[in-house]
Amino acid sequence: MTTTAPTIRYDIFIAGDLARAKQTCRSFCFGIGFCVTVEPVTYIYTGAEEEGVRVGIINYPRFPADKETLHRRARELAHQLLHDLFQHSYSIVGPDETEWFSRRPA
Repeated sequence: MTTTAPTIRYDIFIAGDLARAKQTCRSFCFGIGFCVTVEPVTYIYTGAEEEGVRVGIINYPRFPADKETLHRRARELAHQLLHDLFQHSYSIVGPDETEWFSRRPA
């Protein structure tokens, strides 16, 4: 049996501990029937580097959703990661735009 769904993808980029990020994602997904990937990444920027994660979200045919629902879930998960990883910012890369959130004053 093959099941398909429209291709929709979001990626969350955030610094922080891989194991803690995986636990946050595990808890988030378990509660709503959702699936993500979690990959370690190294951020290199002017004068420094730090470790973090990329959380991948696709329109998984087992749990299909529309674009607005996936975007809302990406924002909810990113916000939870922000708190659990003790970070100040994250980025969400979507099919149409990239958004950056920061709790630091502008």
